[in-house]
Amino acid sequence: MEVGAYDLPIPAGTSRVQPEALLIPVVGIGSVGDRLGYGGGFYDRTLASAVPRPLTIALAYELSRVPTTHPQTHDILMDFVITESGIEAAIDGGLERVSPAEALSRAHRLLAGRRGPGGR
Repeated sequence: MEVGAYDLPIPAGTSRVQPEALLIPVVGIGSVGDRLGYGGGFYDRTLASAVPRPLTIALAYELSRVPTTHPQTHDILMDFVITESGIEAAIDGGLERVSPAEALSRAHRLLAGRRGPGGR
């Protein structure tokens, strides 16, 4: 390990790992997959630089729903929202309840599209 940004320990001399999906905790979740996090913008900055972009899966409680978090242009919307009530997939203009099988199918399509022709 070596000291990285903000004096946090980071692995030294290892290859970079690119995750295909991120489970992202939220404080609040808006009606279009916008999220209110814990502050600092770490997820948005990380996601903006990730190529290909991983799936973004918000983990939330139904109690944390708000009409909007007033997302800004740099905020990245979630691909899926999972609460104790089920799974929702982001669609144009909102969220749509989907089955686990449908969520898996959509996740595969999203990842394939983000990887582009030829895989990774």
